[in-house]
Amino acid sequence: MTESSRPYVSIVIPVHNEEGILREAITDLRHRLQLFDWTYEILVCENGSIDRTRALAEHLAREMKEVRTLSVGEPNYGLAMRAGVVAAHGEFVICDEIDLCDTDFYRRAMDLLQHDDADMVIGSKAMKGARDRRPLIRRVATRVINGMLRIALDFRGTDTHGLKAFRRERLVPVARQCVIDRDLFASEFVIRAGRAHWRVVEIPVLVAEKRRPAINLLSRVPSVIGDLARLTYAIRFRR
Repeated sequence: MTESSRPYVSIVIPVHNEEGILREAITDLRHRLQLFDWTYEILVCENGSIDRTRALAEHLAREMKEVRTLSVGEPNYGLAMRAGVVAAHGEFVICDEIDLCDTDFYRRAMDLLQHDDADMVIGSKAMKGARDRRPLIRRVATRVINGMLRIALDFRGTDTHGLKAFRRERLVPVARQCVIDRDLFASEFVIRAGRAHWRVVEIPVLVAEKRRPAINLLSRVPSVIGDLARLTYAIRFRR
């Protein structure tokens, strides 16, 4: 790919068993992106789906020139996110969720990045001014994870998981350093960015679920606890 043909922004979206909303979400996102004056690509990162998500993503990539897709072959959100970040072609990268596609976050985050007021922008569900309309158990889980990260790794922010945007050249090397995948890849990515003295800025977002999560929250608890222990060791002792 030549520099002149590179998109200005890459939008990375991990998907798992999302055949029910994938086409509608991508079609709607492309429509709303017409309001921006920058070129873009949407990178659909399929991971271990057992429905038609992978086939549908590949079909969308053939049908829509702005869409690319990749598959990591296992149900692993963090691995898919990291693969998408590394594979992104844009000068800027936005990490989103298929049930959010929050273009208001895109606008506000890109304003900060383009004016060089931040290196990474986090869309926080938990900071003052945010509106988190997810079920109570998911709101509590966010705060529990943040509390654990604060105790284990002195994390000073309010959120690590979900919406984020950054300048690819600066932050992709940080993503490559990460040793954790699955759910805590996003946390490691954000924490390592801050420890590398990149400017990580949080902005409040509105979050409301459009459908039930593709993976049960409680089933993820053992792996999250194990990954938190690995993450603590990796950052505090291995670095």
